[in-house]
Amino acid sequence: MSKPGKRFRAAAEPIDHEKLYAIEEAVKLVKEGAKAKFDETIEISMNLGVDPRHADQMVRGVCALPHGSGRKLRVAVFAKGAKAEEAKKAGADLVGAEDLVEQVQKGVIEFDRCIATPDMMPLVGRLGKVLGPRGLMPNPKVGTVTADIGPAVKAAKGGAVEFRVEKAGLIHAGVGKASFSEQALVENIRAFADAVMKAKPSGAKGTFMKKIAVTSTMGPGVKVEPASLGSG
Repeated sequence: MSKPGKRFRAAAEPIDHEKLYAIEEAVKLVKEGAKAKFDETIEISMNLGVDPRHADQMVRGVCALPHGSGRKLRVAVFAKGAKAEEAKKAGADLVGAEDLVEQVQKGVIEFDRCIATPDMMPLVGRLGKVLGPRGLMPNPKVGTVTADIGPAVKAAKGGAVEFRVEKAGLIHAGVGKASFSEQALVENIRAFADAVMKAKPSGAKGTFMKKIAVTSTMGPGVKVEPASLGSG
């Protein structure tokens, strides 16, 4: 196993890896450690007290980050007629119906988020094996199957972040960029934590948010005190 580089070791030096930091201090440390030559993504990782193998313990949702994610998402919309025009006016990068389905079936996936009107789902359903493994399948639970196409496209382009618990109860998400102010990152992280709390399933018992950490793309992780997020 290779040893951490000099830059990583320098960034990790001020961090007490056994300590739980208040979110403000954690963000400050992460920003200070983000010294790569590109604008690093700030990420949050959560270990939740759920077992996603049970249907009543699945955690899934979407969060509209107040300051956006810093990512430029390419949004595709499956729609026809007036709804297709609405999607284009809202800024969708790709809009189509049968033609877009055919394109995706050929393996040409030039988008990061996929939205569909309800009437298109019988058609889009054929793409489950292609879009599902990539986490791109439209789903009404996260607002990507909707008749309100304009607002959905604007939310996706504006930095709405989808989340879904993985094996072992883990959730990961990008919540901004290292170039964001500390306050903007703290507000984004609190909004994300609040969205996850609101998605707490009925089957969850005991402590819901067990462990939380924030990090940058190339930097060390910093453990966060859950209470500092206003979450339990």
